[in-house]
Amino acid sequence: MEQLGRAARGKVFRDEVRPQWLPGGDAFWYVVRTGEGAKQFVLVEATAGKREPAFDHAKLAEQLSAELGREVEANDLPFGALHFSEDLDTVSFRVGKDAFEYDRTEQKLTKPEGESDAPEDDLTGRRPYPSVDKGGEVNLVITNASTEPLMALWIDREGAPKMYGQIEPKEEFKHRTYVGHVWMILNRKGQALAIYEAVDKDNKLSLDGSTAWDLPRRGRGRGNFRGGPRGPRRGGRTSPDGTWKASIEEHNLVVRNTKTDEEIRLTDDGTEDSYLEDRFYWSPDSTRLIVMNITPGDDRKIYMVESSPKDQLQPKLHEHDYAKPGDKLEIKRPRLFDLEEGNEITVDASLLENPWSLSRLHWTEDSSEFRILFNQRGHQVLRFLAIERDGSVRTIVEEVSDTFIDYTNKVHLDELDETNELIWMSERDGWNHLYLIDTKTGEVKNPITSGEWVIRDVEEVDQEKRQIWFTAAGIVPEQDPYYIHHCRVNFDGTGLTMLTEGDGTHTIDYSPDRRFLIDKYSRADMPPVHTLRKVEDGSLVCELETADCSALEKTGWKRTERFVSKGRDGETDIYGVIYFPTNYDPDKKYPVIEYIYAGPHSAFVPKRFSSRSQTRAMAELGFIVVQIDGMGTNWRGKKFHDVCWKNLADSGFPDRILWMEAAAKKFPSMDLSRVGIYGGSAGGQSALGAMLSHGDFYKAAVADCGCHDNRMDKIWWNEQWMGWPIDKHYEEQSNVTNAHKLQGDLFLIVGELDTNVDPASTLQVVNALVKADKDFDFLIVPGAGHGIGSGSYGMRRTRDFFVRKLHGVEPRR
Repeated sequence: MEQLGRAARGKVFRDEVRPQWLPGGDAFWYVVRTGEGAKQFVLVEATAGKREPAFDHAKLAEQLSAELGREVEANDLPFGALHFSEDLDTVSFRVGKDAFEYDRTEQKLTKPEGESDAPEDDLTGRRPYPSVDKGGEVNLVITNASTEPLMALWIDREGAPKMYGQIEPKEEFKHRTYVGHVWMILNRKGQALAIYEAVDKDNKLSLDGSTAWDLPRRGRGRGNFRGGPRGPRRGGRTSPDGTWKASIEEHNLVVRNTKTDEEIRLTDDGTEDSYLEDRFYWSPDSTRLIVMNITPGDDRKIYMVESSPKDQLQPKLHEHDYAKPGDKLEIKRPRLFDLEEGNEITVDASLLENPWSLSRLHWTEDSSEFRILFNQRGHQVLRFLAIERDGSVRTIVEEVSDTFIDYTNKVHLDELDETNELIWMSERDGWNHLYLIDTKTGEVKNPITSGEWVIRDVEEVDQEKRQIWFTAAGIVPEQDPYYIHHCRVNFDGTGLTMLTEGDGTHTIDYSPDRRFLIDKYSRADMPPVHTLRKVEDGSLVCELETADCSALEKTGWKRTERFVSKGRDGETDIYGVIYFPTNYDPDKKYPVIEYIYAGPHSAFVPKRFSSRSQTRAMAELGFIVVQIDGMGTNWRGKKFHDVCWKNLADSGFPDRILWMEAAAKKFPSMDLSRVGIYGGSAGGQSALGAMLSHGDFYKAAVADCGCHDNRMDKIWWNEQWMGWPIDKHYEEQSNVTNAHKLQGDLFLIVGELDTNVDPASTLQVVNALVKADKDFDFLIVPGAGHGIGSGSYGMRRTRDFFVRKLHGVEPRR
């Protein structure tokens, strides 16, 4: 199994294009791996649509060998960075400290006298890449040893950066992350100081800011590493015109006129149980002030005992803030004050009852109203509201759902102040789309996008050109509906332009002047293809590279098999993948193992090419391994998604079982009398759930760090999908409640210091199984956090378990 990973490493060639654009933006070069220990330099003249070797590699190698006094291979030149002259006739480079120039026309190598334009360092290979779940939870510590603030960003599973915090000089950033997750550190210029992938040990990084490099422009908005969303616009303690200074004294609001030094006490009802927040939202004209009134919620904490601390013999007790479904939440309520009259204006709170959150808090530039994005608890009502100067509240736009509003993934708004318009994201027609709203009337001026496909992300809004750049899934009907394409559309819904094409899921790099883009696409069963395209209309300029995995396949490596079958309704396509062992014999029978994660927040079947994975390693033990996205997961439209509503125990099992039965007809080697299932977190909940509700189909399960009772888990995730107030569905679908129904073989894993899912959730399952007199295996790992089952020891135990239970043999004998 480990041999497979080693054998597969580095066996895919021509799979990366990292463009180095030349001044003017008409050309770029890149270096590409063409074989084992072999590479080629390529020059692309974009305006001419011309791709060619950057120079004659053989002739350059011959002359360089003579110059260096040693053999230089044409396919492995001893440098990695180039500099082209303005006319492209000459290329310069360094070998060690020595600079060289090569005339591309005369094919002549020389050593320049004096200073040279040859680059000092090769930074061309440094760029962020998507996070991959390779193991359990680990600690990350980043020390800022520089003299300026740094920014820490997590690179998500789609390769998009997400800001996680600013690191002040001489301070540390501490965070829990997972093995295989990628972090990037930027300086204030947006340059990268480090790209770091977490490993299964202590992860410590110290940065002094001495080495930095510019990043490629991967896209717009979230895909552009040099920016982020606009935050709340609030002032400090002093009003914009400097007249007023505000403070909170004994829970009440006091303002002082800086010109007369007169103090005005604007409230006198503040207490510890109802107090004013020490943040001030001044109207731009300094005549109005909004301050939030806070009613505290429950202060729930969870406690964990660390049995084997590293720094002492005796156990340690750890305490964590951890709100759970049904808990009383902190309530924020806006209060409005007239500074000219020195009094409070009553705000109509009827549209602000029972908030989950208030966000996007800001005054309009003309001071006419204060705007709030209001998310009601239960996530069935989302309103963009305006508090008028007289305290009345109007709705600019409202979303209402009988099930849930996916506020964690599908909320987007861009205010267009100059035209009194709003770009708004909504699933009101059953698909995630954009709408242009009149902010004065609240009316929909026009849908911007429509159809049976979904917006995945808004990357940029160009107000001047009245255009939106976005990613979409399902927009090409004949392709897998999860594949991501990059598009552009006008505010009025016209001019929808596909910037990418090709049957696969896409990522793009823009040229610095945004005239061109490099489109990279792949599939689970196809290595990457790179093309150069025009941003204007998405048209093809030239082919760049088609990856070659023939050397990989010579190792016995099997391509991932894509498979589609109908779901429970007999109509909806369900998508999944199949992994076969390298010694696969179609005439033999193999146990089947499903790796499951059915969290409604996303979709999880791999869509990009990868030569190595945990699932592929599992298959090497003589299994056929599958991954499936059943109903209830995300990005397929509202009807598909709503299956999860108050129904997390469903986990898409009716679709998954039908899918495997259909796959077994095509691949009779799949032995559905021996089916196992494993997963972590929500996947751990589903893995055990499979044994409780479908024990006639699944025969063995490994459940790692499962949120086995949704009342025990974190509040935001569970109330989003299971609803609020807490009702009978929570108890009815609890793995604890249903533990007595266990059939087959079960292995439970949990880390004793899991701060993501309360480890007591797993222990309560253990308690219920003991009371029901059920046999099962159980592993609790001292000092370990969330996802320990995906770490090296946890995965070894998981594989051993399936070998025993599904093969009926003792592992490694």
